[in-house]
Amino acid sequence: MNDIRDFYKSKKVLITGHTGFKGAWMCEELIKLGAEVIGYALNPPTDPSLFDLCGLKARIVSIEGDIRDFDHLKSVFDVYKPEIVIHMAAQPLVRESYKNPSYTYEVNVMGTVNILECIRLTDCVKSFVNVTTDKVYLNRELNDAFKEDEMLCGFDPYSNSKSCSELVTYSYKNSFFAKNGNNEEGYTTAITTCRAGNVLGGGDFATDRIIPDCIRAVSEGKEIIVRNPYSTRPYQHVLEPVTAYLIIAMEQYLDIKKAGNYNIGPDDADCVCTGDLVNLFCERWNKAIENKKFSFNKAIRVDRFDNGPHEANFLKLDSSLVHKTFGFNNVWHIDEVMDRIVEWSISYLSNDNYQMVMEKQIDDYINRLYE
Repeated sequence: MNDIRDFYKSKKVLITGHTGFKGAWMCEELIKLGAEVIGYALNPPTDPSLFDLCGLKARIVSIEGDIRDFDHLKSVFDVYKPEIVIHMAAQPLVRESYKNPSYTYEVNVMGTVNILECIRLTDCVKSFVNVTTDKVYLNRELNDAFKEDEMLCGFDPYSNSKSCSELVTYSYKNSFFAKNGNNEEGYTTAITTCRAGNVLGGGDFATDRIIPDCIRAVSEGKEIIVRNPYSTRPYQHVLEPVTAYLIIAMEQYLDIKKAGNYNIGPDDADCVCTGDLVNLFCERWNKAIENKKFSFNKAIRVDRFDNGPHEANFLKLDSSLVHKTFGFNNVWHIDEVMDRIVEWSISYLSNDNYQMVMEKQIDDYINRLYE
């Protein structure tokens, strides 16, 4: 595996969806790596937002734009001529997709069409990574880990729109980027889709996500409500997939034969049910506030089913292909992930230097990755 600390210096990287939670972590990591970062997104989806808290608007080229606006998006390609594009702009929530299915498909499907069309019509991009989700697969609830060659057919509008995004990418790759129209001769641009599991980390303020809900509850002196305690998810720290995207973008830039479709999930031991994840949060949170005598409320869990819309009971990824192809192995396991979340969250709620905590966590992660 090549070293991202050398590769990204002065590279032009366009990130769509850079104002979101994952986007903010990626911007911080790329700034640390010395990249020239261009972001294209709507305003941050939450208030507060990690993007605003870190003052990222003043530290990168940040362009406010809708991924559905092709002309505006194309003008960004024409002006900044990115070498690497990482597409994360999305409507990312399952429950929201039931409320606004049309909008979800417009953003997640036509947004992918627009970004690929921009790449097709310019000659600057050498490496493209489309970030989708672990929920793209047809889930028969068989309790098996999904592999990359399994059928794509998400159930709910969010998951299904991401399956469509995968198919759009496949079609564009073979229709427009195959050399001489023949993919047996290779491709002109490195194009990959990445299917990541549920991400955790400091600075996530989204609704309908379990750890942000936990932090909101303890900060407001409320009980933590768990609606699906037995659903299993591939939980991982946000730096795991974000760094994997950067490694894949780098490696396929250097060797186009490494482009493909990759699952990016945690090790088997870190695929836990939601109830166990909340128990771990409560344990680490209560230990932290007791040891350091913070005046925060203790974390208390309550299970309360809400008869919400369908969500999968079991999701698990087989990530052996990304490990084998790139030599990328997960750095932090679930216990350490929770320690990092509690560390950032207490720093934020204490009005301490949470950005310094974030930067230190990025340094620690990258150093461990290359040990």
